[in-house]
Amino acid sequence: MHPRPPAPRGPRRRTLLRGLAGAGTLAALPALAGCSTRDPNTVTLVSNRANDAQRTAVRDSVDLFEAGSDHRVEINTIDATSFQESINNYLQGTPDDVIGWFAGYRTRFFAERGLISDVSAVWEGLEGAFTDQVRDLCTAPDGRQYMVPDSTAPWAVFHRRSLFEENGYEVPATRAEFVELCERMRRDGLEPLASGVREGWPAMGMFDHLNLRINGPEYHLELLDGAHSWDSPEVRSVFGAWAELLPHHQPDPLGRGINEAQTALVRREAGMMLCGMFLTHVFPEGEDLDDLDCFPFPEFDPEIGADAMEAPVDGFMASAAPRNPEGAHALLAHFGTLEAEELYTAVDPQALPARVDADISGLSPLKAKVKDMVDNAGALTQYMDRDSRPDFASIVMIPALQRFLSRPDDIADLTATIQRQKLSIFGQ
Repeated sequence: MHPRPPAPRGPRRRTLLRGLAGAGTLAALPALAGCSTRDPNTVTLVSNRANDAQRTAVRDSVDLFEAGSDHRVEINTIDATSFQESINNYLQGTPDDVIGWFAGYRTRFFAERGLISDVSAVWEGLEGAFTDQVRDLCTAPDGRQYMVPDSTAPWAVFHRRSLFEENGYEVPATRAEFVELCERMRRDGLEPLASGVREGWPAMGMFDHLNLRINGPEYHLELLDGAHSWDSPEVRSVFGAWAELLPHHQPDPLGRGINEAQTALVRREAGMMLCGMFLTHVFPEGEDLDDLDCFPFPEFDPEIGADAMEAPVDGFMASAAPRNPEGAHALLAHFGTLEAEELYTAVDPQALPARVDADISGLSPLKAKVKDMVDNAGALTQYMDRDSRPDFASIVMIPALQRFLSRPDDIADLTATIQRQKLSIFGQ
């Protein structure tokens, strides 16, 4: 898709650990694993995929692995938020052999600090299975791979197909067409863009997409990595474009949660929503879910285009010193197989297989369409809170984006404030 995402620039370890460290929810896991009677054929796996569909999908994939292997797998499932808060301390203790995690910056950070192990040998058996973009997301600055990807949950602009057909709406390809469609929806009595950002993090999606379209994926990733000033014409242009779109959003997005915004799309109260594939969870199966369609976020600058896509990739890593290295590598190799990815994504409705050779004939039309968009993207990004330091994303950017939504006419002071805070965290 694009130029390879830039490697992170040596963040201050103490600051980053402080930003990531949590209440120690995972602290008990290493102790539990260490106290058990260890079967040499056992592989331990910690999974951050905790909803019912994800648990079932992981279990089904592991069952498939065990059916063809002498290894047995012990699964420890932790909710994603607790896992993110505690993973630094966990990896520095006695972690499980295999660890579910996020590709991109989040993997590279641990690889650079020796907290996970090189799995390039596993990738030798996966040659050609993934796009170069996905491979890059699993690769550290040393050129070695540290994650095996298995799924992705992309973002797009979602809408009801029937609503577009009934009203004669056409998918917009450019900024002007997008604004024109929003204005027409407003005249038709619809909220053009469903919006609920009470949780904070959902607001990151709009900034990411506007920055990708206005400044390009390379600049976007470098900005989130601390390489550029936030108090710049480039960043102010992103907030300016967002301010122009705000009249087309549902009013008071800060007072509405993301699930409430999604419900507006289900109920045909809103015409569109920029969201991830997890939106499918709120659409009832059958006629409603079959009516869900999407398109890429429109082009804002013809020189940059619209082929960059926000597509968070998930996968699995091996701990720095797995107690069963052979079993860990065997399980990682399994997670990267076509059979495992198709099995997992058939159960988890928001996930798409990361492999390029996945059979899309069994996918819903929506999933098949989004899968094609991902495979043909010119660039893949992971979402602001995955492409940047977690302390910067949560401590600085969530309040900053919320401030913007409450005072969109104060852009110059906002970007200056972000830049001051950025310097205190990145130190550059």
